This record gives sequence, structure tokens and C-alpha cells, in this order.
Amino acid sequence: MHESRVPTVIPTTPFPDQKPGTSGLRKPVSVFQQPRYLENFIQAVFDSLPDHEGKTLVIGGDGRFFNAEAVQIILRMACANGIARMLVGKGGLLSTPAVSCLIRKHKAYGGFVLSASHNPGGAHGDFGIKYNIGNGGPAPESLTETIFAASRTVSRFRIVAAPHCDLGRIGSCRLNATAVEVVDPVADYAALMESLFDFDAISGLLKSPDFRMRFDAMNAVTGPYAKAILEDRLGAPAGTVVNGVPLPDFGGLHPDPNPVYAADLCAAMKGPDALAFGAASDGDGDRNMILGANAYVTPSDSLAIIAAQAHLVPGYAGRVAGIARSMPTSRAADRVAAALGVPCYEAPTGWKFFGSLLDAGKATFCGEESFGTGSDHVREKDGLWAVLYWLNILAKTRRPVADILAEHWAKYGRDYYSRHDYEGLDADAAAKLIKGLRAASLKGKSFGGRTVTLHDDFSYTDPVNGEETSGQGIRVVFDDGARIVYRLSGTGTSGATLRVYLERFESAPTAQGQDTQAALAELIGLSREIAGLAARTGRETPDVIT
Repeated sequence: MHESRVPTVIPTTPFPDQKPGTSGLRKPVSVFQQPRYLENFIQAVFDSLPDHEGKTLVIGGDGRFFNAEAVQIILRMACANGIARMLVGKGGLLSTPAVSCLIRKHKAYGGFVLSASHNPGGAHGDFGIKYNIGNGGPAPESLTETIFAASRTVSRFRIVAAPHCDLGRIGSCRLNATAVEVVDPVADYAALMESLFDFDAISGLLKSPDFRMRFDAMNAVTGPYAKAILEDRLGAPAGTVVNGVPLPDFGGLHPDPNPVYAADLCAAMKGPDALAFGAASDGDGDRNMILGANAYVTPSDSLAIIAAQAHLVPGYAGRVAGIARSMPTSRAADRVAAALGVPCYEAPTGWKFFGSLLDAGKATFCGEESFGTGSDHVREKDGLWAVLYWLNILAKTRRPVADILAEHWAKYGRDYYSRHDYEGLDADAAAKLIKGLRAASLKGKSFGGRTVTLHDDFSYTDPVNGEETSGQGIRVVFDDGARIVYRLSGTGTSGATLRVYLERFESAPTAQGQDTQAALAELIGLSREIAGLAARTGRETPDVIT
């Protein structure tokens, strides 16, 4: 037990760059290591939270470099700012969906997620911090704007001068007047998963000799979760989970579950000896990639199929109230929603925009094209949840992933869809490109035999709370329904990342269909022509294609 200590008030001066992005504040580790940088931002959060004294907060992160130090600083600041109880994952580890789960289960006031998600880790990588509110979801824009304003005027921060808490073992201690409870990071989350899915059916599938799968945790936080659930609880063979130990630098891997950065997994899913099922998750466990033997499931199709197959999953059968997707996500889910007779909501990119819909019971499933899928079980996207959902579908149908895709497209049609990322662009050049697209008059013009029927900068009015959000991406829609979307990413830390989203619908695709990039070739050319990409950025081709 730590002896009582008087909170210290330390003078400080503001930093100008602490504006939270799409998913919190993300910067290179070296920025967060500056004296007072982390402390200033945390104090700005506390200064923006009404009536936080005497409340319970949750804290945990993905174990990346600087995670351990940041947890200890935040614990001492929470104590100095009057927090009565802190729930911490053992070792300072918690996946992002597990933080949401704990906040909701324990009715906490909120929580801190320490992660830069899919960004690289290590001493020369990135770090991030995000505040989640009492529903378990990311802070809404109104709160993040308040936090940013507070960060620009902060003049002092409060911290207790005390030894580090021992986070290496489960148990309780006191930090001044604050109770610190170190909890099993997996237990509550695993119990929630068991309440949603048919674990007996999944276990039978995983123990089948003709079913081979691999889950790549990418040396990130989902390793312990996947091993505890897939191998220990459900009986998957030892070694099913690879790269399962969280490492501060993710073992040199880029913890982004896509075909580029999970190339080894993708290779194991191809050819005559391909595994039956493959999946990967990212740094903090909220993203997922789903693969079958010689089959890749786009995140957009995954959301649509999850909704269409809800009748097979105990936690969702007969209770799909609606579907929500980010604007750049393909419109595959829209057609499923129409068939189910439920609404489909189109929101800006960022999981925080789904929170009000989930809380109001308007949406059951939510998804983003950036490998994020989830439901109303928590208020974050959830990578391992999506993997278990797919395993539940496979256990009930005993059909290959490729067959499930083909059957879905035969019923609903197919959205050929891809995202092209141009990374590390000069920020001014990228901003001018978007400004030029915003100012252009494209409606009614013809390009390559297609005529533009819609050209706008997406804006959104939340149907629950009325909050308005503008400037969310340039949409160019053609008379045949094809679509191009241009958007600057809010999750990078170096230069600017331009994301170009391409979509074309085919109502009666063949069983195999075309290669996606071939099917979109004309649209890809138009996307570069309309934006003047080469002239404005100096780039002829994207860095990443998903």
C-alpha cells in the first residue's frame, strides 16, 4: 500500500498540436516523450470532464513502446484529480474493445485507451491516447473539441509523487485515496463473447480434422485474447494463434491487418493446400481481416454478410434493428438492410459517430471499410468479435468462405470495391488537392462514358442528437451508380495520407467474378484524372491497395 501523498500542482505551458483526430491523439513516440506533453493532454481531459471526482475510470493499452510509462503517469494524475477507482489491465494491457467492455460492465465514468491502433510501434514508431465515455465508446466531437480547447490554455497539471503501482499481478492497492484494481484483461471480454456466440458449434468446427485455420495477432494485444478463447476455451490446435505475444515494437511488424502487411497469412490462404480460414487483428484489437481458402472478404462485404447471416448467431437472431456504415464503405450493407426491412445509416468515418445510433437502439451492426466491424455488444469496433462471428457462420453452414461469398453476391449483387492509399504526401499539396476537388463543378460532366450525377463534400446530421459534421470527404457518383470518394486520413502521424475509394456495382456477377482491380480499372483511371493526382502529388500509383 502506498503511503498518502499530497497532489503536486506543476506549472506548464500549452502545446499547439494536441487536437484529437479520428481516433484520439496520435503522434510519434518522441513527441509524447517530451516533458509535460502527455501530462498536459491528460490534464486537459480531466479539465473537460464534469463531475469526474469520486468516479471510476478504466485504463489499458496495446503494450506498444511507452505504454508502461504512460499508464503509471495517468494513474498518478487520476489520483491527483480526485478519481476514486482505477481499473487497469494486468501489465497495463487491454484491447480497445475490452476497455469498452469493462467500462460498460462496471458502469465506469469512462476510460483511457493507450494505442495508435494499426500504426507502427517501437521507439521510432507512434503512440496514441483516446478517451472513451461512459457508454464505452470514443468521445464525441463536442468533447474532443472541448479537450483541444483546454489543451491550448492549460497552465498546470496535477500529479501525485508516488512509486509505481505493481501492475504485474492481479489484485488491489491504493494510490493515495485512489483504489487501483489490476484485473485479468481477458476474462470479462471472453465471458461477453461466450454470451453472444454458439461456442459449442465453433468448438466442434475447430476440432474438425479437415478444418485448419490461422489467427495472426501481429505481435499485438489480441494475442492473449485469441489464445485464451480460440485455443484454451474452444479447443483449436496449439499454434493456431501466431505472433501471439504483445511486443513493444510488434516484432518489427506493421500491425495493420490487410493484404500488404499480413502477407504471410495471405500466402497461406492461397493454392491447393490453402488453410480453410484465416484472420488477423491490429495493434489494439479493434480491426480484423477475414480470409478463406483462395478467398478474400472485403470489410464492406463482411459487414453485409454478418448482417445477412444474423439468424445463425444466438446473440443476434431475430434482433437486427438497423445497420450503420461509414460513408466511404461500400453500399453492400444497404442492400442487405433493404432486404431485412431495416434502416441503413451512412455516417462519417470514425467509430464515435456510431455511438448515438447504438445507444438509441437504431443500429445493431456497424462497419467501416478500414477493416473495422462491430455491434451493439460494446461501443468500439472489435476484431476478435468479427472472427468469432465468421467462425459461428462457418460452424453452422459448414460451407467454405468462398461459397458464402458467391451465394451472397448471387442474392444481393456484388460491389467491386477497393481503397487506394497515397501515403506520406506533402500536407500542403494534399490539402490543395482536396480544396480543388471541393471547388470543382463536376456535376453533369462526362468522363470516360460516365456522367457525374452527384458531386459534394459529405456532411452528416446525427439522427439522434442532431450534431452536425461537415467536410467528411469528396463524393463523385456517376449515372451507372459507380462512385469515387476522396478523403484525407485522420490517423496518420507523418505527412498526409490521401485515401481514394472506388466502387462499382454488378447486379448479376459470375460465380468467380473479375479480379477487383481489373473490374475497377476504368474507375481507377478516372479517379486519377479527375483529381489530377500525378500533377498535384507527384505520385503515379498508390502505396497501399486494399
